[in-house]
Amino acid sequence: MPQGTTLPSQMPSRFDEAPAPMEPPFNVDAERAVLGACMHKADIIDVVRPILGEDAFYRPAHETIWRALLAQHREDRPTDPIVLTELLQQQGDLERVGGRPYLHQLADVHYGTGSAEHHAEIIREKANLRRLLASAVRTVQRAQEPGADPEAIRSEVEAEMRAEREQALASGQGRLNRFATDGWSFVKETGADAEPLWGTRDKTVWAPGESLMIVGAPGVGKTTLAHQVIFARLGLQETVLEMPVAASRRVLYLAMDRPKQIAKAMARRVFDTDEAILRERLVVWEGPLPATLDKEPDLLADLAAAHQADTIVIDSLKDAVSTMVDDSLAVAFHNARMRALRGGVEIMELHHQRKATADAPRGQRPSLDQVYGSTWITAGAGSVLFVTGRAGDPAVTLHHLKTPTGEVGPLDVTHDHVRGTTTVDPTKDPAVLLRNAPGGMTARDLATVLIGGGDPERADVEKARRHLARLVDSGLATRADGVAGGAGGGQQTRYYASSRHLTAVG
Repeated sequence: MPQGTTLPSQMPSRFDEAPAPMEPPFNVDAERAVLGACMHKADIIDVVRPILGEDAFYRPAHETIWRALLAQHREDRPTDPIVLTELLQQQGDLERVGGRPYLHQLADVHYGTGSAEHHAEIIREKANLRRLLASAVRTVQRAQEPGADPEAIRSEVEAEMRAEREQALASGQGRLNRFATDGWSFVKETGADAEPLWGTRDKTVWAPGESLMIVGAPGVGKTTLAHQVIFARLGLQETVLEMPVAASRRVLYLAMDRPKQIAKAMARRVFDTDEAILRERLVVWEGPLPATLDKEPDLLADLAAAHQADTIVIDSLKDAVSTMVDDSLAVAFHNARMRALRGGVEIMELHHQRKATADAPRGQRPSLDQVYGSTWITAGAGSVLFVTGRAGDPAVTLHHLKTPTGEVGPLDVTHDHVRGTTTVDPTKDPAVLLRNAPGGMTARDLATVLIGGGDPERADVEKARRHLARLVDSGLATRADGVAGGAGGGQQTRYYASSRHLTAVG
């Protein structure tokens, strides 16, 4: 055999190579962010503690600081870095965790409650992976022992996996019970009876905890209307379309579709006296997002938390999702929508209609299937306003296709393209129409006017009847049952403007 030839049995194998050291999973930045948030606001401890469970921090120093935070919070004491410094110094742990400078450095890292929750989930996930990795290493070591019994090893692994699962279920860390609540709290304490964000309890355009979608063809004033609602949320006006709008803390405007045009449209409503409010309470994201919402369902909630916003405006929806027609992606977007809503973020979405219906006659009632994209897009929305009209036309009609409570409109409205305002046509206001009818009106009479003439359908008459009933309830109308006559013949209820209504106007 030639010198230097290696026998086959002596040939090196890749299994003989020393394995590269395996670094356990961890995320130090997430650990710092959670600790900083807890120092900044002690209430966050109650939010993240169920998520973290036991032994979640990778760095021993961070685990020590976390236990000090828990100790302070249990005693209802402050959790700021000055107080923690004193406690850790008394325990003899201050220098071991990095000293006073490191505690102050951590205190500067906080992104708000929403982000702290997501960061805690990252920490918990890494801790779970580390435990699984440790279990896998133990399994390898057992398998390499002389005389190892495969059945015994398999039994031990299964026992460890059961214990791991039971720990996850019992710890209350989150996935299965974090958002669960008892029935009474769900009905009474989740805000189901809260005041509307836009509108009244009887006629709600935008309900808290439910998204509002404004749909229409290009140029019919969706952005003009949305900007008025935004400015009302900022406290720069009280009503939009004569309906009250609740104020918010901060609005995040996702200007993804032609941001320069959005800025130009918004400038119509901006005055020098608005500078302080716009700088403090309005944040605008220009252009595409880092990822589409169907790919990153947490992105919407993360954006709100990063900018401390309680309201997000998506302009427009087509720029936030990979494609609007795929049902699975529409469901993924709805998950993103719901995760933000669950975190207390209110959402308004601007969207387009199908091109084939863009030239429908003004005043003709549209339907939800005329909204572009998968039906799951509108199925998950709480309220859908549909604007019909021609591009650039100042006179358009608002149809309330999906309603949280009573239907608003249809409303014939006029856009002032110079001032960026929108007003309701008083000739279609049921209260005005009744006041101008000395002989009173039946529900059918009112329905005929509201639809622009012709023979109203049963649904139109019932809608008009609800309008008139609300006027009676508010004291602006009276009713006389069993009055003969009317277009439909027979005994019909007739409504009259009350003396209070006539006196108030006069």
